[in-house]
Amino acid sequence: MALTQLSDVIIPEVYQTYSAVNSPVKTAFYQSGVIVQNTGLNAKANEGGETLNVPFWNDLDSTVAPNLSDDSTDSATAQKITAGRQIARVAYLNQGYSSADLTGEIAGSDPMQQVRNRFGTYWMRQWQRRLIATTNGILADNVANDSGDMVVNVAAEATGSQSASTRFNRDVFTEAAYTLGDAATDLTAIAVHSSVMQQMVKNDDIVYIPDSMGNLTIPTYMGLRVITDDGMTVTAGTTSGFKYTSVLFGAGAFGYGEGSAKTPVELEREAAQGNGGGVETLWERKTWLLHPFGFATGTAPAGVSYTLAELAAAASWNRVVERKNVPLAYLITN
Repeated sequence: MALTQLSDVIIPEVYQTYSAVNSPVKTAFYQSGVIVQNTGLNAKANEGGETLNVPFWNDLDSTVAPNLSDDSTDSATAQKITAGRQIARVAYLNQGYSSADLTGEIAGSDPMQQVRNRFGTYWMRQWQRRLIATTNGILADNVANDSGDMVVNVAAEATGSQSASTRFNRDVFTEAAYTLGDAATDLTAIAVHSSVMQQMVKNDDIVYIPDSMGNLTIPTYMGLRVITDDGMTVTAGTTSGFKYTSVLFGAGAFGYGEGSAKTPVELEREAAQGNGGGVETLWERKTWLLHPFGFATGTAPAGVSYTLAELAAAASWNRVVERKNVPLAYLITN
């Protein structure tokens, strides 16, 4: 007897193309230009191994004055150029969803079809969660090890102490931007929680610009694209109220490469499970290289890849370039 199963519906190559509709490339983070993907990073994500070294040359030290003497008895000493390296860690991820055949029969609709429809969105959200967790880890490292030179924190710890100056406003935004010094003009986007976005709208500071279709749908603030995501960090004040962390990004703040798992999509069927009713599991596997510019990874993860909690830990990151060369800044407000 012929039996149509999910395996007959899902052709891996076609299914992967379908899933790409909700790939990270479609996120506002990616479209804002703060994430850079190229063939080189894709190739590195496919090289294997847990970590990748990305060497770079440091700039010439402009604080060293040039030689001035024309005395023939003086002998000039040449300066040297130094190198550094970023260390990136590849994330090897997988997830699967199962459904018993009987469940779909009783429900009158196939739950695995819903899984197929939403898996792409699931991965897109996981990608954003890993990005935000990484920014949290960089913030923690900066406060712990670099005197908080990337952070402006004006948030009050109690609701009663909140005021216009502790909420998001243009003055504190400018302070955060200029933690980058003269590189502040390189900023291109700001990611905020919806509560902060609400304050920005109340301040009448949001300007909408046309999207590719000519519709005025892209919000901007002081020329920066605004990314609103309720996954942005919210912490409780020590007494009451909440503090919101907004992140300012420059172009290319993160590099992104995507590798190919040996079997990216796989359908597993266990006929004996469900007491013989049959169970199907759809597996997807991802290989991602998502790394902040100017950093080396620190403490190794407990497993092969960093968890969200490990990405958000100060010990997982170490800045290896000058502060102004890191296109990130943080603003903490009520």
